[in-house]
Amino acid sequence: MHINADDTLLFIGDSITDAGRDRTVATSLGDGYVHEIARTLRDRATAGPGPVSAPGRAPRIINKGLNGNRVYDLESRWTTDVTALRPTVVTVKIGINDTWRRYDSQLPSPVDEFEACLDRLLKGTTETLGARLVVITPFLLPVTPEQEDWFDDLLPRTDAVLRAARDNGAQVVRADLALRRAAQEREAAELAPDGVHPSPLGHRLIADAWLTEVDARTPAPRR
Repeated sequence: MHINADDTLLFIGDSITDAGRDRTVATSLGDGYVHEIARTLRDRATAGPGPVSAPGRAPRIINKGLNGNRVYDLESRWTTDVTALRPTVVTVKIGINDTWRRYDSQLPSPVDEFEACLDRLLKGTTETLGARLVVITPFLLPVTPEQEDWFDDLLPRTDAVLRAARDNGAQVVRADLALRRAAQEREAAELAPDGVHPSPLGHRLIADAWLTEVDARTPAPRR
């Protein structure tokens, strides 16, 4: 399956998805991976005859990322921020705050409860909208010794994300693997200065991973 001009793509998640979007402007996409995906699809649409069903028209893209969100925050706003907008493709990027809050605020998010919540969201979206589902895995590129300990929580949480995606027929974008591979050639801080929030390069790598997984017809990314 591929992205077409008549699709509505909705991205929801935490600050990595939010990426500084202007919440007073419905069309604001922020300056992160959602913006990069939109730019690539727009460039492809305006390049002339090609795979888009209506050349010159790009799919509608909505960014509903929100700083600080955990999976439970997504659930509390899912009806208004997802279901009511009737998207045809829903991309979810969540999990790192569920881990982070355990270490900086002693606010646990048990993995089984996290998984059950994510499963409810994905299943409900399929049943209500029949939308195509995409899940982006959480990731961490430690830049401090303390962050190494976070993997005790994050790795089983990532496994939970993968199970929820599999059980609901969602495509999976392995941002964790893409950034880990990039970190073999670059300093972690070059990809995510605080270990969590991507740099422009980090966002571009996530966008490339999404485009490769979700829309294989997209031309190779520009470097």
